[in-house]
Amino acid sequence: MSDFNYEVFCSESYANTTAEAGVCAAFDSINETNAGLDTFFLLFAASFVFFMQTGFAMLCAGSVRQKNVKNIMLKNILDACGGALGFWSVGYAFAYGGADSSKKGFIGNTGFFLTGFTTGGELIGWFFQFAFAATAATIVAGTVAERCKFEAYLAYSLMLTGFVYPVIVYSIWSSSGFLSAFNGEPFLGCGMHDFAGSGVVHMTGGVTALIAAKVLGPRIGRFYDADGNPLPEPVSFGPHSVSLQVLGTFVLWVGWYGFNPGSTLLISNSTAAAVSALAAVTTTIAAAAGSVSALFMDMFLSRMKTGHCEYDITMCMNGALGGLVAITAGCSVMAPWAAFVTGIIAGWVYIFFSSLLVKLRIDDAVDAIPVHFGNGMWGCLAVGLFAEPSRVANAYSDHGNYGLFYGTGGNLLGAQVVGVLWIIGWVTVIMTPYFLILNCLGLFRVDAIEEEVGLDISHHKGAAYDISGPSEEVPQKFEISRSQRKVEMPEQAPAAVAAPPQVEVLVSEDAA
Repeated sequence: MSDFNYEVFCSESYANTTAEAGVCAAFDSINETNAGLDTFFLLFAASFVFFMQTGFAMLCAGSVRQKNVKNIMLKNILDACGGALGFWSVGYAFAYGGADSSKKGFIGNTGFFLTGFTTGGELIGWFFQFAFAATAATIVAGTVAERCKFEAYLAYSLMLTGFVYPVIVYSIWSSSGFLSAFNGEPFLGCGMHDFAGSGVVHMTGGVTALIAAKVLGPRIGRFYDADGNPLPEPVSFGPHSVSLQVLGTFVLWVGWYGFNPGSTLLISNSTAAAVSALAAVTTTIAAAAGSVSALFMDMFLSRMKTGHCEYDITMCMNGALGGLVAITAGCSVMAPWAAFVTGIIAGWVYIFFSSLLVKLRIDDAVDAIPVHFGNGMWGCLAVGLFAEPSRVANAYSDHGNYGLFYGTGGNLLGAQVVGVLWIIGWVTVIMTPYFLILNCLGLFRVDAIEEEVGLDISHHKGAAYDISGPSEEVPQKFEISRSQRKVEMPEQAPAAVAAPPQVEVLVSEDAA
């Protein structure tokens, strides 16, 4: 049965009997059902990935100060809009156009504006990949919040989704990419293994955010006083709504079940189903481990410094997100125990990069750089350590290159390192001059007075929240109105005290 060739068996040149024709019809029906099932699976997964935009919006809105909520929410909405238009027009063509596993190239060149896309598989493939592109752009929004001009945000969002991100996708995920594991002659015999995008999506967004934050500079009062002198201790701008932060974190966690399991791209056979199920399990374990790791490591460090045990909810949330980012590359090739280790280390990586940014005086309003860049890099490297042979064979192919801990040499780890360096180099070379030009033209940062009053008032026709109470005259008018409406009950005379009833006592003559 393993040698059965459906195409030959059901070809016109094959002398089909009635029975054979029935077999072919049954196979056709199965194939149609599988195609519909796979399309629905990608629709479900892509919808979950797109729903992550809600999580990013809530997380960013809760993390910034109250005076900038409208601004950051609008930027998150336009991330989705810009990502859709940029990826529809040129992005998808650059990312996957003309892919051929027998060749290697730098960028795609066919399929602009989805020309020639007619089948369900082609169209749902675009929708799934668009959701990923929008995610890469949204990562930057939180980092540059509260001080970035709206025009600059639109400019670099389109640049990222339309050109920078698609080139990285082509190199690693397209079958023609020079680092692709799906090429006929993969790099180092295996290619880079980034199953759902720790590097392709999260590192790309994280490196872009790092460059943007460095060029843009910190928020007023964060690291320097009014005269430009360094402050002895950085000033922390607290979130205006922890509730929105927690809501955003949970929404992102849920969205990751489309991000990672959905990257199998199909569900209609047992192997793909097993890979998808494994991705769901490892995603859950890594997120939980990262959250606990960051929370208790921060508590331990705080106790060493102050002598008190304090539990920071920000560490708990961002630790979970760091674990999710880290497992994204290896969710399909790691055993559950390896996902646990990856998540534990992800919590430490987040704390290290977050502290490093403060020491370097780089202002990240939502700590997106430690979460996405730091843990995106760790997630790619973790694959080179923990990729298990049997799971690699299921998700990719049995090419003989596995994690370093399985004693097969360092080819896979080497490919992962090269991939990380390639992502950092490409984004840096393109986005650094791009941001510098925006800055030199005065298009990047808002005016100091506009920043101080808040972008909601200076850019968006007023504050996000109406927190003004009634004027002083209103309560007085209310009291007067209430007194006039008061109903006075008429006074009643006290009831007369009734005389006790007269009791007639009859005395018998005998008693007398």
